[in-house]
Amino acid sequence: MKGEKLVKMIEDGESEKIEFKETFDKDTIETVVGFANTTGGVILIGVSDKGKVKGVQVGRDSLKDWANHISQITEPTIVPDIKVRKMEGKDIVVINIQEFPVKPVSMKGRCYKRVANSNRVMTAKEITDMYLYSIRSSWDAYPMKEAKIKDIDLKQVEMYMAQAKKTGRRKFTESPSQVLKKLNLIKNKNPTWAALLLFGRTPQRFLTQARVHCGRFKGETTIVDDNFIEKNLITQVDEVMACIKKNISVRYEITGEPQRKEIWDYPLEALREAILNAVCHRDYMHSSDILIKIYDEYISIWNPGGLPLGITIDDLYKADHPSILRNKLITQVFYDLGEVEQYGSGIWRMINACRKTGLPDPVFEETAGGFHVIFRKDIFTEEYMRENGLNERQIKAVMYVKKEGKITNKVYQNICKTSERTTTRDLTEIVHKAVFRQIGTTGKGTCYILNLPETRQRRHKDAVKTPNEKNNHGCENSQRAHKGFIKGS
Repeated sequence: MKGEKLVKMIEDGESEKIEFKETFDKDTIETVVGFANTTGGVILIGVSDKGKVKGVQVGRDSLKDWANHISQITEPTIVPDIKVRKMEGKDIVVINIQEFPVKPVSMKGRCYKRVANSNRVMTAKEITDMYLYSIRSSWDAYPMKEAKIKDIDLKQVEMYMAQAKKTGRRKFTESPSQVLKKLNLIKNKNPTWAALLLFGRTPQRFLTQARVHCGRFKGETTIVDDNFIEKNLITQVDEVMACIKKNISVRYEITGEPQRKEIWDYPLEALREAILNAVCHRDYMHSSDILIKIYDEYISIWNPGGLPLGITIDDLYKADHPSILRNKLITQVFYDLGEVEQYGSGIWRMINACRKTGLPDPVFEETAGGFHVIFRKDIFTEEYMRENGLNERQIKAVMYVKKEGKITNKVYQNICKTSERTTTRDLTEIVHKAVFRQIGTTGKGTCYILNLPETRQRRHKDAVKTPNEKNNHGCENSQRAHKGFIKGS
């Protein structure tokens, strides 16, 4: 490792991949294990927590003794790369740890993982997930010993075979029972968890939490429709979609075609993709149901189990992000059915479907031990504005801002043919009704933008700033970002 790289490493400080230690001790080996169980890292011995180079005394056999100590108390055995480097005339020791291929690694029976700039003891659940991930297996591939072939609905398997042939992704010539064995859905005469969940006659008899709880809410607490959807996973997706469609609105557009065009509150393809993601990627060992909450202005879809190991929320927005499957066999069957396209592309299909229909981007977050997707309506419609008490001039201004991203007092006067006094009154009322947000206080720097919902503000926090955070050109700069967001660019 070159000197300039070490200098930059110390300047950047401790992180998920960098650790400073003044001396070699037990905590050092915990860090070795934490790095091995995540994505690797570097430990610098002889550097304080604050990044001050203090140096360390290194005897003739020190490095060998340290390496042996690490190897003796780690399982599987880690053989570290240890070297001495000079900095500011002092010796520091660089311990380079690679990600271990078969995880988790333990130290005296305890497993650690690296979280930010510290080490955390792993839970039994995390250890299980990490082991399955490292051997490229998944929970749904294990047989359920109490289940038998008779618990599988072979007619459901036949329907799958026919649909897979129709999509062109599978061409089966075997019988349904032979197909189950071919796909490793039957092992040692017992159905795997995937087989039971996908084709079982009563999957919830073996796994009660394998269901979807779908509710319609008025406000945050009043439930007006409540459904527990139980059946196999393939049927669940269709029934959940039916439940959602029953509780959202649709309007019709005359296009000149023989059939009217349906315009739903949300793009159905985006909702279906979110449901498929929840069903395919949820943690079925978690005791909770998938939760779908339908409110007046948004839909919330939560599934147990956060993102799989090796992927983060930020990764989801990368077009080439890795596809790490928690339930490989379940996902494969949905792929064969044509429900799942290229692995890893679902997030962008949801985003693009919303942008195509002029809706806000979905919000993706990890919360309460699970993965959460929020879809919001476009509340900035002429119909909604009229219901909110806006006059035709004000509605015209709202439609202008939807297209252009901002409006000023002067522009309002020009497009609505109003006096400055009437314009000021109109704009003040739109702000009071929480439709517009004012940027700036007086003068040419003042403009008005759409008052985005809280979750959109969180994801696009740089698009809108408060007056105290802006200079005289803040409105123009912030609106450039805001306009791009509204147009989905």
